[in-house]
Amino acid sequence: MPQPLSQLVFVYGTLKRGYPLHALLQGQLCLGSAVTEPLYRMFDLGSYPGLVEWPEGLAIRGEVYQVDVECLGHLDEAEGVVEKQYARRRISLQGELKNSDVHAWFWLNAVRGLKDCGEQWP
Repeated sequence: MPQPLSQLVFVYGTLKRGYPLHALLQGQLCLGSAVTEPLYRMFDLGSYPGLVEWPEGLAIRGEVYQVDVECLGHLDEAEGVVEKQYARRRISLQGELKNSDVHAWFWLNAVRGLKDCGEQWP
């Protein structure tokens, strides 16, 4: 099956406007703010957050971008996908993008003892 030319991504931390990694999204299409279904929790990992699926989840606030394949590769690299820090997979959003194929980066390591960020980081 051919790779899509672009992918919708939900960003919730350092990739958001005004944060250190946002420059990686330069030239990509911002579709605006978005909120997830209440299926996730976000934890403070120091200078960035980590999103995990969670039984008693919250509706996490972030932004959605349409990114090209080249940008997606740079984002995977920045998020440590190869190093198994994060995995990019589908996320469930509310509103207009409810049934869209939107991906986000999920933290793959332990969160025990970490501060819960609530619905928005920081």
